[in-house]
Formats: sequence, structure tokens, C-alpha cells
Amino acid sequence: MKKVFLGGTCNNSKWRDVIIPYLKINYFNPVVEDWTEEDYKNELKERESCDYCLYVITPKMEGSYSIAEVVDDSNKRPDKTIFTFIDKDGKQEFSPSQLKSLDKVGVMVENNGGLYLKTLTEVIKYLNKNNPK
Repeated sequence: MKKVFLGGTCNNSKWRDVIIPYLKINYFNPVVEDWTEEDYKNELKERESCDYCLYVITPKMEGSYSIAEVVDDSNKRPDKTIFTFIDKDGKQEFSPSQLKSLDKVGVMVENNGGLYLKTLTEVIKYLNKNNPK
């Protein structure tokens, strides 16, 4: 069975909790309680070996590393890179200028050969349609 890497915003964002129950595909969730160098190495291995690398960005994002990862993967592994963003996460939401920038990232991913989907529902449908159990 195929497998998807669940990359993107951590920082107590609950998007993974929303998507996981609906997936009919194996997944790797990189979120751990106490991040170590070993976790980082394992994440790199999983990004390389998973059939899909999904990156979901939410307003809880504090750094920019996930954006760098999705752009990097869309260049190195475009056929397995999927990008989406959620405009609200709890009480936090992106500003209009941030939304515009995220859309441009999505277009860049798409131009590199990756997949830019607009909602988690589209992501779930895509993964399940292409990978029935």
C-alpha cells in the first residue's frame, strides 16, 4: 500500500487529526512530543521514501521551514508533492497578503509539476481515489 508523508504546520495545529481518520492510505506523521536529531533523520528518510509528500500550511505556522520543504520537494520530487493551506486554524487566520503569498507558493508548486489542492477534502479525495485499499 502507498504511503503519504504528512508535512506542514505543527505547533498544535489539528489538521492531521482531521485528515487521518479519512485516509485509506498509510501515512507518516512526523509530529512527536520532543523533537530530536533522530526524529529529524527519520523525517528525511520518510520524505524520501513515501509515495506522496503532503504539506498543509495553517496560520499556526511560526517558521518558514515547511514552505522551504514543499518548494524543495516540488523541485526534487514533483510527481509526489501535494500542497494546500487552510486559512483559519482555531482563532488564528492568515492576513489577505499572507493568503496571496500562499497562493503564489501553490502556483509555484504546480508550475514545478506538483499538485496544488484548495482544501483538505480535495486532498483526502485525491489520496483515496488514487490509492484504494
